[in-house]
Amino acid sequence: MAGKIDIKGTTFTDVHGRHVTLRGVNFGGDSKMPTSPDGHTYRPSTFDDHRTVSFVGRPADLTELDEHLARLQHWGFNCLRLLLTWEAVEHAGPGQYDEGFLDYYAEVCRRAGAHGLHVFVDFHQDAWSRMSGGDGAPGWTWEAIGMDFSKFSSSGAAHLMQHQYDAARGGRQDAYPVMSWSGNYSRPANGVMWTLFFAGADFAPDMIVDGRNIQTYLQDHYFGAVRAVAERIAHLDNVIGFDTLNEPGTGYIGKALTAPIIRYKGPIWTALDGLALASGVERRLPVVSPGQGVVGSQTLNTEGVSIWLEGHEDPFRAAGVWDLQDGAPVVLKEDYFQSIGGRTVELGRDYMAPFFRRMAATVREVRPAWLIFGEVDPFEAVMGHGFPEGAPERMVNASHWYDLTALVTKRFTPDQMTHVLTGQVRQGGKAIEDGYVEEMSMLIAAGKTLDGGAPTLLGECGVQFDMNDAEAYRRLSQGERGADIWAAQAEALGRMYNAIDRLLLSSTQWNYTVSNRNDPMVGDGWNQEDLSIWSSDQLDGAEGPDAGGRAIDGFCRPYVRAAQGVLLRQAFCRETGVFEAEIDMDPALHAPTEIYLPQRRFSDTPRVEGDAGTGVLEAQILRITAEKAGRQTIRVIAQ
Repeated sequence: MAGKIDIKGTTFTDVHGRHVTLRGVNFGGDSKMPTSPDGHTYRPSTFDDHRTVSFVGRPADLTELDEHLARLQHWGFNCLRLLLTWEAVEHAGPGQYDEGFLDYYAEVCRRAGAHGLHVFVDFHQDAWSRMSGGDGAPGWTWEAIGMDFSKFSSSGAAHLMQHQYDAARGGRQDAYPVMSWSGNYSRPANGVMWTLFFAGADFAPDMIVDGRNIQTYLQDHYFGAVRAVAERIAHLDNVIGFDTLNEPGTGYIGKALTAPIIRYKGPIWTALDGLALASGVERRLPVVSPGQGVVGSQTLNTEGVSIWLEGHEDPFRAAGVWDLQDGAPVVLKEDYFQSIGGRTVELGRDYMAPFFRRMAATVREVRPAWLIFGEVDPFEAVMGHGFPEGAPERMVNASHWYDLTALVTKRFTPDQMTHVLTGQVRQGGKAIEDGYVEEMSMLIAAGKTLDGGAPTLLGECGVQFDMNDAEAYRRLSQGERGADIWAAQAEALGRMYNAIDRLLLSSTQWNYTVSNRNDPMVGDGWNQEDLSIWSSDQLDGAEGPDAGGRAIDGFCRPYVRAAQGVLLRQAFCRETGVFEAEIDMDPALHAPTEIYLPQRRFSDTPRVEGDAGTGVLEAQILRITAEKAGRQTIRVIAQ
């Protein structure tokens, strides 16, 4: 049974005081969509049934759950970032919680603990909701702000696979380009909603719902759903905390009305463009491509569709921020979203820090020991901009990291990469890995702004399995079955984990999806992402704990999961099969060092060298009890 975890400075610790490495996985990628009706995004949907959906069975049916949890434990993972969405809890309407789902989620948490897995709760969202091209919030939140989500696609206010992808054709389609979903953050549905969610009291003070400002109304309901989950799982010691909110958007906060909202691909918006389009005004926007700059333009909302419900209007237009003259939008208050009462707004100080504090207060009223896993806008985090002052105590930096180029292009070449944002060329495997270390180090620096220094756990990291034109699937269809099919993915994962080891980071890889398929249309079932380390299509009659795994040798590798003292260094060479760790041993801690050694690589008789103490290997865990204090090296060699 997994036990309690706390933090000490920049490290995780257990009840024995050992330095703990959390190495986990996100479970699972399809938890973003309902099970009933099947919400996989390649299926067309009008979302008319959004109040009657069910998420029971995400991430796995209870009849199959233990099989998957046992596999994750076998692969060496000791932690789950366990997904759920606000919609899963409160889809029926404001204050109406899905008791069946809450019971189901609590049972998943309990069984995870029985398999030795720590859990932290991830209230997941991407681009606000399923209705706006992502996942997360209930559909009634659009009704609360007066928007008609049925018009998002036709107007261009959001970009949805459900409306633009032809499942009968399958494959890659220009109508829904690969990894285009993230552009929804800069489209108006998201732009307006995130502005109201975080800053409605400042920028839309007259927007009142049920007697409350829209910001208070939305956040009250969000934190009500969080509390409902917290109360259902408060008795479980293996639940170690709550994520604040996955990859939050920031809307128009801090942006000038005509300033371009830069993305790496797709249309370039301004707040004015978004607000005008939402009110039914045609817009012609420049389009950028990775590494190429502006490559053309796109005209949206040629039919003049307004996304505001009858009887509702844009609160910002009503406040005199912009208006129409001769059918064209004009700016009236360029800096409206940049200052309040003459004071320049700061996103972190004014909006994120209070949000973090409220999350901590909400869950710690239920269980005071819980950790808070904090996230800011991922683009801010990767630039090392850090967390705001005033964040709560015992908060973890749970920022995300990906090889962004490989992620968004679905291509990986082992010997060279050109960064999709910076254009920097990295030549050779070492340069690529060093680049990973440099980028992850920027995230660590962000974490050092938290309460004098906090642990960093990469809340997401991983690779696409349909990369390089889905080569692996083609080879599988031709009858190949060897591990070499996944050579590119294993190489990419190996370098990622090398960087993680060099920096002694904890992590939860994205992801493990039970419904994954070896089909570029399906993948993880959401917007053509395909990062699951397991697929039922890999079973092919095989049995055993490795059955269904993809690129296992890339992520199933040795690491020190608990050090009897302070872990100073660890490294694994995939080519030679040699693992080394250096620990500042403390015999006063009454629990041994534990090193995960995958049997598939080290068998039952690895050679262990060093003078750290006596070692015993059982069930893939090497336990070494320190005989003396001080820096000592452990070397394990596969035989």
